[in-house]
This record gives sequence, C-alpha cells and structure tokens, in this order.
Amino acid sequence: MPGIHVVTDSASDMTRSMAEDRGVRVVPLTIRFGDEELVDRTELSTADFWKRLGEGTVMPSTAAPAPGAFQETFTQAADAGAEAVVCICLSSELSATYQSACTAASALSDRIEVRVIDSLSVTAAQGMLVQAAVDAAEAGRSLDEIEAEVLSRRDRTRIFAVIDSLEFLRRGGRIGGAAALLGSMLSIKPVIEVREGRVDTESKQRTRSRALAYLATKAVEAGPGGRVTVVDGDADDVQDLLDLLAKSDPPVSPEVVPLGPVIGSHTGPGTIGMCYQAAAGQAPPGT
Repeated sequence: MPGIHVVTDSASDMTRSMAEDRGVRVVPLTIRFGDEELVDRTELSTADFWKRLGEGTVMPSTAAPAPGAFQETFTQAADAGAEAVVCICLSSELSATYQSACTAASALSDRIEVRVIDSLSVTAAQGMLVQAAVDAAEAGRSLDEIEAEVLSRRDRTRIFAVIDSLEFLRRGGRIGGAAALLGSMLSIKPVIEVREGRVDTESKQRTRSRALAYLATKAVEAGPGGRVTVVDGDADDVQDLLDLLAKSDPPVSPEVVPLGPVIGSHTGPGTIGMCYQAAAGQAPPGT
C-alpha cells in the first residue's frame, strides 16, 4: 500500500483491532516475570497480565524491542510500497525503545526514510499521537507535515494517573520526581504526571476518592474540542471516575482503554490514568 505508514510500540496501548483498523504496525516490548520472557500482546494478553499479576508474587519488568524488531517492521512497510514511515515511540526518558527505533531507521536509510518521533509519553496519550499521524497520512500530508502535526499535538497532550502503590515504579527504576513520596502513601494518594517524558508528582490528595475527583476536574480543562481518554489498570473504581465525568460541567464522555502490560508493569493494579489533548489553539491542561 503506498503512502506514509505509521508504526508504534506496544506501550501505546492500541488494541489489536484498533491498530488493524487504522493500519498501524505495532512493535511489541517484552514482559519478564523472573526468568520467563513473554512478548507483549502476542504471548501475553492484557487480561492475562492482570490476572497473573493479581495471583503471583513475582514483580514484572519490561524490556525494549531490539533494533532488529523495528528494522523488520520498517522493511515490511517498504515491501508493502510505503513511501516513508513515521514511528512514534514510548518516551525516551523511560525506555530504550526510541533509541532502538532510531538505530533501525539509520540502518535502513538507503531503503526507506523513517521519521522516528519521541512521544515523551505513554499509554493512550502516546496512542493519541499515533492516531493523529494516521489521520494526517490518510489526508495525504507530507512527512514533514505529519511530523509537525504530531509534535504540535504532543505539546498539547498531558497524562495524569492515580496509583495505589509507588513500589512498582520504584522497583522498575521509573519513579523519577515521585521518589519524594516514598513512605507517605498511607497518608496521601498522589496524582502522578508524565512530564517532559518523566514521571513526576502532580498533586497530593488525602483519599482515593478525592484523587479521582481531581482527575475529573482535569478532564474539564481539556476544553471544548479537546480529547479525553481514561486508562483502566485493573481498577475496581474506574466507574466512579466515569460517573464524575458524566456529571461534570460540561459533561465529558471519554474513550476508555485498558492499561497494557508495559506500563502496568511499572504502575501496578488499581491504576487509573487520564489522558488529555487540548484542541488546536488552546493551552494544554495543567499549564
């Protein structure tokens, strides 16, 4: 198929049906439980991941795809007649995935042009950028125009989350600025943010319910024409947040996507994320 093809990694939490519908190629990361390695979405589904995490005692970890995995995917796009490829990756501050994609792109520079973009984000916020790239490609826009559109949207995108424990972030080495909260989880429920690609503390709430209410107020900040997605990390109270959003002024009707194994390995069960993307010309939430 001619035109510009879009590639991402499995941290974007695009479901298989969503990726297939949009023609997106997804390069999987690897999930490790001790000595066992499982390929995300191929050998380990999201549902099985959360089931295993709830029943087991081994903390999971993740591994970035090797450059060869990206090289194979980029080659497939070239073989399919792609004029060029846009690849949108998990934040380079949190994973070596972006660097692997860059290495693969360089190795194939004489075969096909690959523009690798650092999303500086994770999960559905990354997925929003992927879908924006697909929309631009389908509209016949050039490689430079697609990259500019994605970067513009990246500047208008934020992701916040309520988590039950900082232990997963700590053990995975992704805790960043939230490290200052270690030891205080019994007295507060922090709202974390992926800020400039790194995990940081956004606010401190006294209870889980207040933390969810705070997320709901953030959704309204996306403004008219903004896009909101709720990410469900095996949380039994995600409906509480959806109810708050339905009652907000104006009401917010978000898309809901499951938090996948890559980010779930570092946040743990009970995570609820909120991804916002302000409309063009509007300031992003939280600024």
